[in-house]
Amino acid sequence: MKIRMFFAPVVFLAAAAFSQTVPQKPAPTMPAQAPPPTVSSELDRALLRVETQFVAAAEAMPEDKFGFAPTQGEFKGVRTFAEQLKHVASTNYAFFSAILGEAPPARDSAENGPAGLKSKVEILKYLRDSFALGHRAMAAITDQNAVEPIKNPMGHGTATRLGLTTMVIGHCFDHYGQMVEYLRMNGIVPPASRK
Repeated sequence: MKIRMFFAPVVFLAAAAFSQTVPQKPAPTMPAQAPPPTVSSELDRALLRVETQFVAAAEAMPEDKFGFAPTQGEFKGVRTFAEQLKHVASTNYAFFSAILGEAPPARDSAENGPAGLKSKVEILKYLRDSFALGHRAMAAITDQNAVEPIKNPMGHGTATRLGLTTMVIGHCFDHYGQMVEYLRMNGIVPPASRK
């Protein structure tokens, strides 16, 4: 009987000490729900998709091939790889500035972007900055202003923010397809096609 009485308090004290040293798991909580999609968030997601593929393809071309343009077949007068990048960035600036109601940078009036940008580093910065402006423009689109008439940056009457966004994303993918051909003509597998 005395042995049982001795062990009962020891077991109780050991259990109490153990419960204080073992961290208690927090009570399960419901996972945080993502905010519901909006016109702005969906457009931004589409822009991010094209940006990711486009910039990766631009980075994949070695700098010494930035002046490459096909010459075999029906390619007379086509843009070089660098001109493809600068043209898309310049168009991005024009469209995204219009969505924001801002003037595009003065140096972006040329169809193929600034002639002074020559190095891969300069051109990639110009390209990335144009997409950064795009994300700012996407954040400014609301259900209320998405189809509101705004000045068309191409000079043909009016456009809508939604229309300009879909046009610029399509434009990026159009030139992305051309860049893929340029990369493959130079023996480079585009990053999106690599395993």
